[in-house]
Amino acid sequence: MFKKLFAPTDMTVGTPWKSIVAFSIPMLIGNIAQQLYSTVDSIVVGLYVGDNALAAVGSATPILNLLLVLFIGISTGASIMVSQYYGAKEREKLSYTIGTCITLTALCSLFMMVVTPPLIRPALELMNTPQTIIDGCTNYLIISMIGIAGMAYYNILSSILRGMGDSYSALVYLLIATVINIVLDIVFVAKFNMGVGGVALATVIAQAISSILCLIKLMQMRSVFDLTKNELIMRKEQLSRIISLGLPSGATQAIFSSATIIVQSLTNSFGELFIAANVIIMRVDGFAMMPNFSFGNAMTTYTGQNIGAKKYQRVLDGAIQGLIVAVLCATGITGIILVFGKYLMAMFTSTTELIEMSVYLMRILAVGYIAMAVTQSLSGVMRGAGDTVTPMWISLITTVLLRVPVAYGISYLTRTPELPFGRLECVHISLLISWTIGAVLTAMAYRKGKWKQKYMEDYQ
Repeated sequence: MFKKLFAPTDMTVGTPWKSIVAFSIPMLIGNIAQQLYSTVDSIVVGLYVGDNALAAVGSATPILNLLLVLFIGISTGASIMVSQYYGAKEREKLSYTIGTCITLTALCSLFMMVVTPPLIRPALELMNTPQTIIDGCTNYLIISMIGIAGMAYYNILSSILRGMGDSYSALVYLLIATVINIVLDIVFVAKFNMGVGGVALATVIAQAISSILCLIKLMQMRSVFDLTKNELIMRKEQLSRIISLGLPSGATQAIFSSATIIVQSLTNSFGELFIAANVIIMRVDGFAMMPNFSFGNAMTTYTGQNIGAKKYQRVLDGAIQGLIVAVLCATGITGIILVFGKYLMAMFTSTTELIEMSVYLMRILAVGYIAMAVTQSLSGVMRGAGDTVTPMWISLITTVLLRVPVAYGISYLTRTPELPFGRLECVHISLLISWTIGAVLTAMAYRKGKWKQKYMEDYQ
């Protein structure tokens, strides 16, 4: 039984929703554990350093997410290709894909380590980051970039493992790294007084460990693919397909992160208290969104394997069943946020005003998680079929054409002498609107999208 949990899973057989849920559960636990990295960072600095340090970690997050788009693109392309080649039982192409991903990640990590650190402080100044937190933001980001290889390789290697249906191994390694991260957070911040830089260093070390464990696991799977010096040479065919599949997903994340940075400038104008409240909300949001992301990733692997095996009707059946499960799960999470929101916010701070502001703003977002369940599940199906462009366009529309203008529009229209920057709800109302419209557009694209035209022709 233990060996079965850590073996590649064939999702082309069995009841679709059971396969999706079984694959999603360890991934969900893993995503929650990964979210603990940033959450523990926030809790530790909030309790041991103060609300300004909490705001510093939060202000650094949008830039960090933007800097990671290269690796998000690679991991998406890797996951799709690995799942399709694994489903089609094409050992040679699977081996070349994995080797190309490993080498490409090394080159991209080296590039990021050299190029990004000098650009960090100017970027923070451009975002109107308050002087009280800019030093902490800078230290956090520079340390994260110097140690970017660990974070990059965990994301890539865990995507490869998931593409072959193994969501358990990455989970175990991530849980180990999470415990290490928590311990190091407390040691570096509470004992050595390293502040915001201490939590960044703890995260870098923990993620490096998780990436090494993933690599060791991958090296043990020689029965499924080959990994020698020959496979590590980047192949043009694999590289071009990784780029063509991953670029839209990387661009999607870049669009979202860029919009978040633009909105962060508006967020910064409301002062440190609102910035800190927004950090708390985003940390709770991270956990609330995890089931949606997990089901979305599971749908990508499920669809990829069944497309590779040419089981097109099974793709359609799994899409509907997976969507229903995701929506039910999101509905439950929304209820938890509405009922227990105050207790969740109190984990991060003892400041009453900050807790009340966080609860109020979180309730604005709560229903949006149901909309995001639709978006993530159906986007996962499209990505698994190789259509990563349609989700990119939807992201472009909902973030650039909707979220940013709506946020600044509400801010402008609600300005008064007492509120020179407008009502602070504008940030979260704009996010809710973009989530809702995104769900509608994704559902429409799923019904009429090119992923069906490209892959369902044989079935129809």
